[in-house]
Amino acid sequence: MRQRATQSPRLLALGEWLQPRVQRMRHWRWQWLVVLPALALGYALLLVPFTPSISDIRKAKLEQPAQVLTADGKELALFKRSNRQWVGLDEIAPSVVKALIATEDHRFYEHHGMDLWRTAASVWHSLRGDLQGGSTLTQQLARNLYPEEIGRSASVNRKLKEAITAFKIEALYSKPEILETYLNTVPFLYNAWGIEMAARTYFDKPAAKLSVLEAATLVGMLKGTSYYNPVRNPERAVARRNTVLAQMVKREVLTAAEFERLKVRPLRLDFERQEVPSGMAPHFAQQVRKWLIDWADSHGYNIYADGLVVHTTLDARMQAWAIQAVRNHTRTLQGIANTNWSKRDGWNPDNPLVHSLVSETTAYAALREKGRSSQEALQELLGDKAFLQQLRQDKLRLEAGFLAMDPGTAAVRAWVGSRDFAQDAFDHVQQARRQPGSTFKPFVYGAALQSGVPADAQRVDQAVEITLAGGEVWRPSDASPPSGRSMTLAGALAYSKNTITAQLVQEVGPAKVARLARNLGVRSSPLEAVPALALGASPVSLLEMVNAYGSLARGGQYRAPLLVTRIEDRQGKVLAEFAPHPAEQVWDEAENYALVDMLRGVVDKGTGRDIRRRWGIKDDVAGKTGTTQNNADGWFILMHPELVVGAWAGFNDGRITLRSDHWGQGARSALPMVGDFTAQALRSKLVDRHARFTPPESSHWWASLADGVRRQMQAWWGEERQPPAPVPDRTPPPVAVPAPVTPTPDSDVIEESTPPLPASQLPPAPPPSDALDAWMEQWAPPPGTAPDWEQTPPAVLGRPVEAL
Repeated sequence: MRQRATQSPRLLALGEWLQPRVQRMRHWRWQWLVVLPALALGYALLLVPFTPSISDIRKAKLEQPAQVLTADGKELALFKRSNRQWVGLDEIAPSVVKALIATEDHRFYEHHGMDLWRTAASVWHSLRGDLQGGSTLTQQLARNLYPEEIGRSASVNRKLKEAITAFKIEALYSKPEILETYLNTVPFLYNAWGIEMAARTYFDKPAAKLSVLEAATLVGMLKGTSYYNPVRNPERAVARRNTVLAQMVKREVLTAAEFERLKVRPLRLDFERQEVPSGMAPHFAQQVRKWLIDWADSHGYNIYADGLVVHTTLDARMQAWAIQAVRNHTRTLQGIANTNWSKRDGWNPDNPLVHSLVSETTAYAALREKGRSSQEALQELLGDKAFLQQLRQDKLRLEAGFLAMDPGTAAVRAWVGSRDFAQDAFDHVQQARRQPGSTFKPFVYGAALQSGVPADAQRVDQAVEITLAGGEVWRPSDASPPSGRSMTLAGALAYSKNTITAQLVQEVGPAKVARLARNLGVRSSPLEAVPALALGASPVSLLEMVNAYGSLARGGQYRAPLLVTRIEDRQGKVLAEFAPHPAEQVWDEAENYALVDMLRGVVDKGTGRDIRRRWGIKDDVAGKTGTTQNNADGWFILMHPELVVGAWAGFNDGRITLRSDHWGQGARSALPMVGDFTAQALRSKLVDRHARFTPPESSHWWASLADGVRRQMQAWWGEERQPPAPVPDRTPPPVAVPAPVTPTPDSDVIEESTPPLPASQLPPAPPPSDALDAWMEQWAPPPGTAPDWEQTPPAVLGRPVEAL
């Protein structure tokens, strides 16, 4: 009583307030065991909408990838999630299933998606510092099927999503179906997904014939495919394999005697990487995939599971002709490059360029990291013959890009992004940005027409000096000295005269040239409005250039390229149809026709005359050649009223060239691919040979008259020879490679302005045999003669030559 009396009234009041509340908490202490699980359950229910739906799981099990077809019904590609071949559970060796269940989830047939005992044990061990996974096979399957929806982070949130999805899977499918799906979706490195592709990759046999040792090796990889990779880490793989065998003994699916016999066996691999089938147009298919993913996402479809059927604009016959044309001609060019870059003539340790290429390799960087000086690392690699040979092979692999479009609709008909997709997946049609050389000149002459300068206006072929912003002077020149004579703009474009082109860009201004090029189709690549733009100094893509020429063939109307025409579901119901993009009139039709008429002169008498002389094409066509500084890039684009075709040839590294003033020109490196393809397309019924570029109704009467006279002359000329016969798709006999020609350093030479050869000196039509390349060699002008070429200015004139 004395102690109570000494306490202050305030403390007494606080005690009286706390006492009933403490008693209530004691009353609720057992109910927390109910409240906490209820809260956890409520949180789990909130996560349900953020996990894959039942329909998504059904799709994943069925998985019907989108099928991509050409315009003429040929299969172009299948958009699968991965490189996988689905096999039934009865087509998988029983030892695989036994090893899998014994190692990964021995209570698989007892739980319903989540093993509570295993989960509790993993939590207990993890709290003690021994991290362990507690996921069942069903939970692993959920994570493999939906990595984005579930995630990979080690969090409670992810584990709950994984468990919820596992319960959904168990509710939908039987245990054998879950096992089958798991074994067909698990990754095994080297682009192999699923047990069938893994068996073929590591042991070169189907999954049905895997032995117990092989099954244990593959199942052992699932703990960490990279760490237990049997190719790179065989000791770890054997140790892990034996762990799997021990687990099989523990679960009584393998006897102890068998384990003792098997655990000492060596690892015997028969490794072969499984390549993904690339199809006839892999680069085109990649563009379609990117577009289709966006379309499917916005319309609620899955390109891997909904069985979409995609009809594209690509023509299988034209694609085959394009592949053949690229293959045949680049084979010849590759032989020339190999000869001109022999050890004696360029590829040797004394070449400064070889020094630069070596110093850019990862091997050089690795030696530098080990403490070697730059000179020591360089000398060591220059003395490694195997290294230099591989570097030479990689750097001297000539590449090409090829594109054909229907100018009326801007539909893509053929697309070859590289010589071999397996060797070089880089797309030289859409991804590559290279200087276009003189193929850019039509935009200069078009800008002049826009400014009121007619095609028959005269300009003097004389030396030109242009002072650049930095005070440097640009002096563009041609293959021969200026003649001092007058020449029409049409003639200057036909013979690709640099001097007159430079005069024109001064008159109209580079900004106007860039604006016209953008309006017609060069809309992705930046164009520098500098004088050097006139000769193609700003890198662009082949897709942009061909589409821009398509705008010219379309009467000055721009259309965006068209790749897909229709999408259907698996039953054939049309889900969407796609018409050509709206036409945008970006240029006066009469001025546009005047430029097309000028480009006719390029193939009639100018730098592209081999289209008529060698390939026998007498139809109404127009085009332009292009060659960049030091022959780094060769271009040719040809227009027909129903077909526009363009090609590029060169090396991925712009410092590498053919080292030949003759073969490095666009008229020799790119034009033959276009000529070969176009000749075949015109012989077929796919293109109307009678189609003509027609002048607009508002044109003067003499334009129609001149066009009629020209067509009649072309018809007379064409009766003197037949078009070349189709070339069989087989390897031609060896050809005589011309001796290497050393190019003139820092040459500004452009296409020659010599007149065409007289009829008595014209070569005969190509023979109908597989010796086309030999024929080309026979009738090619000898090395040292004046070349048909044009070159862009050096880097100082606007933009450097870019290496891809």
